[in-house]
Amino acid sequence: MTGGLSAGSSNGHKNGRTRETALPRAPRVLVVDDEPPILRIVDRVLSARGCVTVCCQDGLDAARRLDASDFEVVISDISMPGMSGIELLRKVREHDLDVPVILMTGAPAIGTAVKAVEFGAFRYLTKPFDLDELGQVVSRAARLYRVARMKREALEHLGMDQMLVGDRAGLEAKFDRALDSLWIAFHPIVRPRDNQIYGYEALLRSDEPALPHPAAVVDAAERLGRLLELGRVVRERAASVIAESDEDAVFFLNLHPKELVDPTLASRQDPLFKLAERVVFEVTERAPLERVNDLSARVSALRALGYRIALDDMGAGYAGLTSFSLLEPEIVKLDMALIRGLDSSPTRQRIVESMTSLCKDLSIEVVAEGVETAAERDTLTRLGCELLQGFLFARPAPSLPPVSW
Repeated sequence: MTGGLSAGSSNGHKNGRTRETALPRAPRVLVVDDEPPILRIVDRVLSARGCVTVCCQDGLDAARRLDASDFEVVISDISMPGMSGIELLRKVREHDLDVPVILMTGAPAIGTAVKAVEFGAFRYLTKPFDLDELGQVVSRAARLYRVARMKREALEHLGMDQMLVGDRAGLEAKFDRALDSLWIAFHPIVRPRDNQIYGYEALLRSDEPALPHPAAVVDAAERLGRLLELGRVVRERAASVIAESDEDAVFFLNLHPKELVDPTLASRQDPLFKLAERVVFEVTERAPLERVNDLSARVSALRALGYRIALDDMGAGYAGLTSFSLLEPEIVKLDMALIRGLDSSPTRQRIVESMTSLCKDLSIEVVAEGVETAAERDTLTRLGCELLQGFLFARPAPSLPPVSW
């Protein structure tokens, strides 16, 4: 096999990203490569960044280590005797659904890259690679792993189940009526520390009584294969209000993952195109992202137009790293199920504080949804969450509502 490493530069990084700060505690990293010189170099680089490394020269030994100990990151070469990196990745997934796996290869091929993605590799690095880049990837992977574990703990604590779908009887006619009566409500996102309005979430509303809440409308659209149509109507109705509002206001719009395949979304013909710098698309964690083809490219195209991405429903959606690694959101929104009664729940406080701290380490802003009491507000502020949304401050309204501090 072909090895190779590049020392890189200690000043600055690709894409203009700042070097990640040291992790709060040393992450355990399993490094697997059948070339001892590469093992020694990777070990030295990661140890200098505060990692605790365990090195193996073959996949079988690594698999035994996985059974005996827990790791926060796994780095493996692909081409190894006995057990390949892809086979080891399968073994890792049997052991831990969340731990990020970074695969390395000196002989890149489309087939192995596809398999790496299929089985959930966090990154696929081609040798020779930049040592600084490797260190940054490992640091980010360790942070995201801790986020994933906190998300899984939140799900277990809340006992969340997937939403059940509703009745299909007369769905087509009901959905048509819902589209005809569709309107947008706006709900402020605030920063109580200095009594500032950060932005507004645009919320789907309909006067169709047979589809009495937004989830019912979205479910009907999904059943009928009309999600893209629904999304276009929502964006059109929201754009008319955004265009007439204060130019400093930021607006959050919910986006079903399946809408990311809509060719009009990232086009100049979309009604939000001229307002992109003021729009944040909220992508929910309650629907799988892996089924969206070319997801990273689609998200990159939206960012190139000026849109930002938020991850919605964090803490009550799917567990794991997929949403973070595919979306790399600028903003996350903590689900209201975590926030309700937060002031009287030490367990939830620990989860929220950890999530907020880990996201800040990744330069991700955090919004807490569902704030209804002053005690919840004060607890969130104490835990480091500065952006809040909820009935305590205002009720959603068809025009931008005033805020009660």
